Amino acid sequence: MIYTLTLNTAIDMNIFTDPIAPEVVNRTHHTEYCPNGKGVNVALILNHFKNPAHVLGIFGGFTGRYIVEELHKKRIGITPAWVEEPTRINIFINDGTHEYKLVNPGSYINDDCKQQIINTISQLNDARHLVISGSLPQGIESSFYAEIMTLCQKKKINVILDISHPVLRQLLEFKPLLIKPNDEEVAEIFGLSVTNHQQAKAALAEMHALGAQNILLTLGARGMYFSNGSRCWFCTAPAIELVSSACAGDAALAAFLSIWLNRNDIESALALASATGADVASSAGLGKLNAIMTLLPHIKVEQL
Repeated sequence: MIYTLTLNTAIDMNIFTDPIAPEVVNRTHHTEYCPNGKGVNVALILNHFKNPAHVLGIFGGFTGRYIVEELHKKRIGITPAWVEEPTRINIFINDGTHEYKLVNPGSYINDDCKQQIINTISQLNDARHLVISGSLPQGIESSFYAEIMTLCQKKKINVILDISHPVLRQLLEFKPLLIKPNDEEVAEIFGLSVTNHQQAKAALAEMHALGAQNILLTLGARGMYFSNGSRCWFCTAPAIELVSSACAGDAALAAFLSIWLNRNDIESALALASATGADVASSAGLGKLNAIMTLLPHIKVEQL
């Protein structure tokens, strides 16, 4: 079983409007609400590709209950840890020309809730993989990541990391099965630029040297790289009309895992990841995932 862990869940409110003007009433065309949190998105996409995944995460208040209820409706397993403060709402505004992202910090998480997470992971008996995704909420220090990864090592659970915290560099000492940084995170955390194949291969080699077993490096509209330490691939991204990039990286990761974890077909996994990420980026939230097959023929994968 694949489990996902989201410490800072959210509801995404996607608003569509005409160009925004200050100090006047701006009326919206329509608004869409999506249960969110990076690990929540990963589980939703994995389930779409017939790979059952179970959600672990922190939830609070009426907004937290909404996410849990929506996942239950989709028949996705979920083990929530509860806090009193409501789960955050993030706002994404598309005015037809620009996309504006308003991301809230999240609820304050107390020690009792952190212990709920540790206890839940300690009791997992069928976990082969744990996808740890997203930001840290208030009240949780970066050392909590190391505590979870130490526990996973003891339980022989393979860890997949998709976090943007600077502690990612130190966490590579745990030799995670896969990490999924984007080019901005590689620059901020590792001080490395990725503007061409040569720079990408150098950056991937450095992250492998620090302990990463496998790396999926995403570049948005510029494509993505995958390296297993001995070989490296590059995958293009299809051209789309961007609606919201909020969930695209999560969708790409889940699509990649749906093939790679089952049959290690790297080229097919990359192509599906690219098509799924593009489909989601051209929609609000995760969208309907109905353009993936149309996008696949426009994607090229090459081994470098």
